[in-house]
Amino acid sequence: MVDRPLEFTLEELKRFPSVSRVHFLECLGNRAKADHKTVQQTHGLTSCSEWTGVLLSALLKEVGVQKGANWVVSEGAEEVKGAGSIPLAKAMDDCLVAYGQNGEPLRPQNGFPVRLIAPGFEGIYNTKWLRRIKVVDHYYMTYNDYGHISKDPKVAALNLQWGPKSVITFPSGGQKLPGPGVYQLTGLAWSGGGAVRKVEVSTDGGHTWKDAEIRGQIHRMAHTRFGMTWKWEGQECVLQSRCTDELGQVQPTRAQLAKFFNQPADYYHTHGVPGTDNMIQPWRIAADGSVSNAIA
Repeated sequence: MVDRPLEFTLEELKRFPSVSRVHFLECLGNRAKADHKTVQQTHGLTSCSEWTGVLLSALLKEVGVQKGANWVVSEGAEEVKGAGSIPLAKAMDDCLVAYGQNGEPLRPQNGFPVRLIAPGFEGIYNTKWLRRIKVVDHYYMTYNDYGHISKDPKVAALNLQWGPKSVITFPSGGQKLPGPGVYQLTGLAWSGGGAVRKVEVSTDGGHTWKDAEIRGQIHRMAHTRFGMTWKWEGQECVLQSRCTDELGQVQPTRAQLAKFFNQPADYYHTHGVPGTDNMIQPWRIAADGSVSNAIA
């Protein structure tokens, strides 16, 4: 549904004004489970890079989007597995057709020659080895929708865009504090809804919260570092963090999400989470300083 269907070579894409932006990517499979022991296992399927390319909106304006169009379908060279549908409003907002990553050309495993970057959306919508874009008037079911044919509206609301998320990386599962003393708690926060506005840390299992310090630059839809000075007296305790983004969205607990889906409070300790999993991650510190996953 465009006025002038066009093909662009890589060199032609590079003649458009280029932009560089820092954004995270995160796989829908990035979800903590009770048997996960380390932060790499609970939260390791995410990364953050500086992407360079041309705004997808510039290309869509070049071809002329027709009235009635609502969705954009991206197709990669990875056969049907590399396709996805995103709302036209998102495509016209901040999506990139990227040809650079961290100051160098895209590497083959990361999508060379070009890939789509849909900031804040599930990783699968950031199509690698991009070869075709279609503008259409309805959502296209693709290979990646196989498990969502009869999607509940509440589940659908937790797909596409990641909610606010954070995790304490030190101390975290598999690590050990050598003894009582003053420590620097550190971690990462991010959100598909925009910039991180606040990160709070609880050292008593969520009974009380204190604001952490945001460290370094804050980019929209990007990993943001946080930290806090904490004195550990040697007692058993549970550490956790929660993120609030620029939309005012607050990272939920497992009990809060269970209530949303009318499930028992501990339901998501043992069951998979519908849609994206951005629930608060607790770490338990034992009296001997050992740190373990407190979901169990």
